[in-house]
Amino acid sequence: MSSATRSPFTLEAAREMLSRDSLANWIGFQLDELEPGRVMARMLVEQKHIAPNGFLHASVIIALADTACGFGSAALLRGSDEKFTTIELKTNHLGTALEGQLLCKATARHAGSSTHVWDADVVVAETRNPIMVFRCTQMVLRSR
Repeated sequence: MSSATRSPFTLEAAREMLSRDSLANWIGFQLDELEPGRVMARMLVEQKHIAPNGFLHASVIIALADTACGFGSAALLRGSDEKFTTIELKTNHLGTALEGQLLCKATARHAGSSTHVWDADVVVAETRNPIMVFRCTQMVLRSR
């Protein structure tokens, strides 16, 4: 992506957003890398993330992956008149974790002018065991 069309949304801008009160902040989302088409993020599993069934709450893992993909889409936007929203997501939950770090690698599969499609893999940092595979589609919205 050329610098003329590159989004002003940077790693620093994203980290500023994360310092505010938000769901991402509540789950402990940490953004490690943000570049066009690729995002690396992580979170530490805490007791507050455990569901009544005793396993990691599915919505917490979804929030990790969806937030990573959302920051990735923000970095792909071409101008301040563009925004985006998730229009579809799919998850396959493959495991769980009761402690430790979760790592999320999100990759853009399609970065068109009206949609972005992202894949994300979430693994346990210590063992590299897969926790979830995730895919979402973002619709690009433009101001009129």
